Amino acid sequence: MMSDITFSSVEDLFSHQLQNWRLLAANYAALSRVEVKEFQLSERYVVKVQFNPARIVSSAAKVDKESVSQRPCFLCPQNRPTEQEAIPFGEDYQILVNPYPIFPKHFTIPTVEHTPQTIMGRFGDMLNLARTMDQYVIFYNGPRCGASAPDHAHFQAGSRGFLPIERDINDFDFEDLGTYHESVIRLAQSYTHPFFLIQSSSIDDAAFLFSTLVEGMSRVKEESFEPMLNILAWYLDDQWLVAVFPRKLHRPSCYFETDATKRLLISPASVDMGGVFIVPQRADFDKVTGDDIQKILNEVCYDEEMTEQLVKQIKSCL
Repeated sequence: MMSDITFSSVEDLFSHQLQNWRLLAANYAALSRVEVKEFQLSERYVVKVQFNPARIVSSAAKVDKESVSQRPCFLCPQNRPTEQEAIPFGEDYQILVNPYPIFPKHFTIPTVEHTPQTIMGRFGDMLNLARTMDQYVIFYNGPRCGASAPDHAHFQAGSRGFLPIERDINDFDFEDLGTYHESVIRLAQSYTHPFFLIQSSSIDDAAFLFSTLVEGMSRVKEESFEPMLNILAWYLDDQWLVAVFPRKLHRPSCYFETDATKRLLISPASVDMGGVFIVPQRADFDKVTGDDIQKILNEVCYDEEMTEQLVKQIKSCL
């Protein structure tokens, strides 16, 4: 087994940190007061925009090589706040309560060793986490599209039922692209942006389909390193549901606007892909529109042509 942790040990960690870490307790209390707007981006699907000032730490993070090399890694034990506690997940990971939450309960699961962020060789670990922490959605942000610590491998976990995509997953129109044993990979055709869904009751079979998808993405963009992607995974009714979002850009053009009236400090990652957009600045929250959100998605996600190329790559391998 990957881990001996239980649901109660994770809940005990969360409760103990709330009681003993003032900053964390204040930030979780503030979640009850966050403002949320909703936008209908398509006939059936609504996305949320959350005004969350504490997340400026992540949204504005400098993730270029030089900036990362010049700051201490905040996921390494020696650099964490003295109040931050951890419980082990197997020999390679630790579970921490995230002090800058988006979800009602939000965790970060870094590797013990300081090693670069990558999903390769860790996808099975992610699914084991989803099964062990089955009251949570496990998510992964690639080093070039959302990870504020691209130098230290980690996952995150957030309360189930929070993301619109999880709630609406059975309402999407899917195209089945192929199967492996009793597992299937599908393309969502009716969401606000393209994503692929792997459904499997076997970690090995899900890993095969995932590797097929990643290999196809590398061919589409002709890249030799890990393609840009975000992943959401959860365990329900004895099977894993894994939503994979291919990305072509890290941040949209509005993030870099020099005109303050047009600038939006929105840096999409897994949570945003799942239907909750995080906005850390009041001015941006007040002015953002549904059209802005759709434009951001169009810029950072695969377009129709790239999706078609990827679908061909997947079908040719299954």
